Amino acid sequence: MQALQALADPVRRELLALLAGGERTAGELAEPFPISRPAISRHLRVLRESGLVRVRSDGRERRYALDPAPLRELDAWLEPYRDLWAHRLDALDTEIARGRRARRNGDPL
Repeated sequence: MQALQALADPVRRELLALLAGGERTAGELAEPFPISRPAISRHLRVLRESGLVRVRSDGRERRYALDPAPLRELDAWLEPYRDLWAHRLDALDTEIARGRRARRNGDPL
């Protein structure tokens, strides 16, 4: 899963979040980051190679856009695990509610 490896880096996740708002140039993408433009270009290359981002030329500019297809694949792969976590989170919610009731009633925990 190349997309999963690409998403392991927080800078690349933030780049995808920016692209979720629409197409942007490399300069626009680099602006909010305290790292060099060549570093942003390397991150964009990883995202392109993983299929998460596509690029098109617009005159002298390169415009980047999110390609959601690999995210859909990743979502489908994660689907069987959702029930596992949903049950555990439901149980946690029940225990938290039980603890709140006990504190309101002055019961020891």
